[in-house]
Amino acid sequence: MCNFNQLDTQTKAYLHSFFKDAAQKVGGVNFLLNLHETLQATKPHPLSNAKCEIVAEHTTLRWDKIIFQDKITALEEFFKNIKEQKESSTNLLDTQNTKRKKRLINLIKTLSPVSFELKPKDPTQGSGFSFEVFEKIDFEDDYAKLNPVFVTLFFCSAEQTKKALKYDS
Repeated sequence: MCNFNQLDTQTKAYLHSFFKDAAQKVGGVNFLLNLHETLQATKPHPLSNAKCEIVAEHTTLRWDKIIFQDKITALEEFFKNIKEQKESSTNLLDTQNTKRKKRLINLIKTLSPVSFELKPKDPTQGSGFSFEVFEKIDFEDDYAKLNPVFVTLFFCSAEQTKKALKYDS
């Protein structure tokens, strides 16, 4: 998920168009990359911030619900499993382990209402944008796909965003 070169063409194109548009809405590519670098430098994980806010030099990212460390750990375990198995499946519920599946369902139910809003500090720079944690959730089909924008900003390096911005289909 965090290796841009291994993503499918559709995801690469989606990330490219989203981040290109997003950069314009927050004041430019440098403002967006500065936020991503701020997210990477924030310890503990930025999602565990009690204020539900990360303030970078030119932008502010806010979300509407506190996310506890156990949920972040569950996401990190999911990414670790994908990397170790070298699978392309991005379905969170694609597991036979019932205990793990139950934890992931709880994770999905906790994170599905969370939305993020990124705005420039100076309103003349742009209108900002928002995004969700999940791209699609369907419990009947045991399917839940994380939004690649969420994954890129919170779990991948700034290089992923740079590659997405430079991508040419």
